[in-house]
Amino acid sequence: MPGIDECLIEVMRLPGARGAAVVDWTSGLALGTIGESPNGDHEATAAETAEVARMAAEQPVFAQAEAPTDLPGPPAPAVEDVIVTTVPGYHILRFVETAFDSSVFLHLWLDRAEGNLALARIRLGEIAERLVLA
Repeated sequence: MPGIDECLIEVMRLPGARGAAVVDWTSGLALGTIGESPNGDHEATAAETAEVARMAAEQPVFAQAEAPTDLPGPPAPAVEDVIVTTVPGYHILRFVETAFDSSVFLHLWLDRAEGNLALARIRLGEIAERLVLA
């Protein structure tokens, strides 16, 4: 099963991928980065996207009506992903379920002209499922 670096390399193979990161949304720290950063600073981007992820994950309006109680580990955020569109591109924040903590997400910065948002969202979900944080 792939770790952070392998997953980020796989993310960058998506058409239109400009940059990607694995981020802890509680601390705002980047656990791994690859490619470009929208503002030129991966750490600042991680902190900024963590704010967006935290706001979405912690809002009751997005909570599941019936959260599953039979899953091991802490409950995962009800939100699967957050998509922010800008004129030049898309930012996809995909929450990663982990055994120890569910405060990690994958951030993909995708070029709007070269990328395929639907394909990227599907593939990012598949990659997130295989991600093993060691």
